[in-house]
Amino acid sequence: LEGILHHLGQWFSKRKKKALFDALEKVKSELMTLGFISLLLTVTARYISRICIPAGAAHTMLPCKLSRSSEHGEGHGRRHLSEEPANFSCPKGMVSLVSTDGLHQLHIFVFFLAVFHVTFSAITMSLGRAKTRIWKEWEKDTSSITYEFSADPSKFRLTHQTSFVRQHASCWSKSTIMLYVVSFFRQFFRSVRRTDYLTLRHGFIAAHLSPGTRFNFRKYIKRSLQDDFKTVVGISPPLWASALAVMLFNVHGWHNLFWFSTIPLVVILAIGTKLQAIIARMAVEITEKHTVIQGMPVVKLSDEHFWFGKPHMVLHLIHFALFQNAFEITYFFWIWVRLLLTFGIIFYGTTLSVLF
Repeated sequence: LEGILHHLGQWFSKRKKKALFDALEKVKSELMTLGFISLLLTVTARYISRICIPAGAAHTMLPCKLSRSSEHGEGHGRRHLSEEPANFSCPKGMVSLVSTDGLHQLHIFVFFLAVFHVTFSAITMSLGRAKTRIWKEWEKDTSSITYEFSADPSKFRLTHQTSFVRQHASCWSKSTIMLYVVSFFRQFFRSVRRTDYLTLRHGFIAAHLSPGTRFNFRKYIKRSLQDDFKTVVGISPPLWASALAVMLFNVHGWHNLFWFSTIPLVVILAIGTKLQAIIARMAVEITEKHTVIQGMPVVKLSDEHFWFGKPHMVLHLIHFALFQNAFEITYFFWIWVRLLLTFGIIFYGTTLSVLF
């Protein structure tokens, strides 16, 4: 694995992919943190397994209802994955918090969580790059005579005649509630239309560059995507804490896994709705400020369009949603692997008992 990461880093350096190289370095640091967590779990497993808690609390803090057979069986009603050390036993009415084999399964789960998160982030990055390839033709169109004629700075037009305003500013945009309702459904279709791309490109050039400058807006978006990838590929302490909270509070009757699985969906839908509403809001602002415009409409994006005036908050929410998705996928596969192994052992034992 180290050799693969090393050659991948060399390839990024040769291709001058500095942002991706930095993201790879963050992946290496995450793997080092992961190894340290695994080492801590290995060293402290014996001591953690000797932490005793009341049997009533142990029966309550279970993801599934405790059956009567398990309650009167071995292990003081606690369904351990393995036997506790022979030279240690909890006092009467107390049970071990986590078995030694349970801790072993925990750091296996943590390892696969990090692997799935990095893989999930890489897939998201690849899908984002695939999305920007669609804009390549639109960027080429900016060099055509047709585009220069439509963006002629000496041409006057009414604001409601422009394609951008016609698509986003209508009777429903006058109401904030209706604007967000329409924006919610729009995200399920083509999120960025050709008119949106060209208008945002023109507004960016007008704000940061001199008029008539030849600028490849798509390559700028591509580089920005790589910079954002450095943020979403890491696992911050709050994300580790959220995963730990899901596992600790997975109590029978609370249905925590169901509620936590809806969080990424709600976050992504909220972000998609907000971004569509921002585009619609910019179109409304054009109609409110101007009746006649010269050339293409110039949009002005402000931090006030975003939640609490912090555009970077959107990126952190996407990071959180990606991590939660990776956690749910890891948990799903982890449970299925444990079930398949359990059924395999039962089937193998039953077959041997029938044969002999």
